[in-house]
Amino acid sequence: MTTACVDGSTGPHTWPWAGKSSRARQLTLAATARAVGLARRATHEALVSWQAAHAEETATLLVSELVTNAVRHAETGGSALVLRLETAGSWLRIEVHDADPRVPEPRTPDRLDGSGFGFVLIEALADNWGVREATIGKAVWAELDMRQHAGPEA
Repeated sequence: MTTACVDGSTGPHTWPWAGKSSRARQLTLAATARAVGLARRATHEALVSWQAAHAEETATLLVSELVTNAVRHAETGGSALVLRLETAGSWLRIEVHDADPRVPEPRTPDRLDGSGFGFVLIEALADNWGVREATIGKAVWAELDMRQHAGPEA
């Protein structure tokens, strides 16, 4: 596992707040089942250090789904995946990059299905989400307006 704190960098993606990032953290993980727990822990640590713990539950669920999808479905040949967390104003962007260029194909699972609900959850929890091409592979991203997840004390 590699963790990097990136000051003011928006990385290789372009989003409406490019160049205006206040904080970013990037984590490179082996594309294994352990990646999900490590990504969840890194998300917790980042949000606590950024004083954004009020958004932790939703952000952690989004991270879990995005990383799980990359581990289960991306044909990366056992390579790494990258989790990037970035804030700008009240927005949090979560991005998972893998080496597989294939775009995910969300489906509507049958109510009796035991799996396949990842993108249903992402659609329900994220304010925006999408996929972008990368030089190698793709990045699946989700954005969260953290103001909507503030508790009464915030």
